Amino acid sequence: MTPADDDHRNVFRHSDEDAVIVAKDPDTPQTRAPAYRLAFTDTEFLLREELRPIRLQLELLKPQLVMDERGVKTTVVMFGGARIPAPEDAARARTPALAALSHYYVEAERFARLITERSIASYGHDWVICTGGGPGVMEAGNKGAHEAGGQSIGLGIVLPHEQAPNLYVTPDLSFNFHYFAIRKMHFLMRARAITVFPGGFGTLDELFETLTLIQTKRMKRLPFILFGREFWESIINWQGLADAGTISAEDLDLITFVETADEAIAAIDRFKGDDCAD
Repeated sequence: MTPADDDHRNVFRHSDEDAVIVAKDPDTPQTRAPAYRLAFTDTEFLLREELRPIRLQLELLKPQLVMDERGVKTTVVMFGGARIPAPEDAARARTPALAALSHYYVEAERFARLITERSIASYGHDWVICTGGGPGVMEAGNKGAHEAGGQSIGLGIVLPHEQAPNLYVTPDLSFNFHYFAIRKMHFLMRARAITVFPGGFGTLDELFETLTLIQTKRMKRLPFILFGREFWESIINWQGLADAGTISAEDLDLITFVETADEAIAAIDRFKGDDCAD
């Protein structure tokens, strides 16, 4: 909603009008002083330590409003490694094992394309692909959605080594976050299915946080699909956790292993109608 749209509901002058007026004030020691700046235009003030709660609110609210305005109701989340190469780039991968994982780029791209075809049938309101917006599996997800002619979301994060969003994210749904916690909330708030492809620390963090929320019933159960049983069982002894009693045996039922996009679609469709509401 623009200030003009809001005129019929607000009899007071809009804040952006005052910002324009203040910008035309005479240049004096008083007007140059930080104290004179309007609080909502004062970046130095907004970045103060004491304003962290406000910044958290803003980072939660901005993507929420934008996605509401775009009509996004539900998403299909794709977690996975930024280092997973496309097949044509596999020869340049840092390890042979990483090169061998390139077929998951293909499956991620196909999965996102199939899901987005379903999303288009809902006029882009449901089944919207949501990734972390970066390279690797994330790029494959956004690329598949783009190839299908639909929109997709990228939830980026500011990192020490700047990582620009991949070129397939829908520009109006390309977000950037400072707070990991708020970014994670946006991954899950609209999710109707979670897919996890091979990845590193970030992928593991997202995997276990989501599983914990489902296990503890802080989040509704939904399809939770891991691509690549061999990979996941080589790095995590899932049965060992159950045997040790640190998780319940039935907790293993929260996870579905698949190898292909078609298997993932089938797993989602089998789950549909149980705990995943339309």
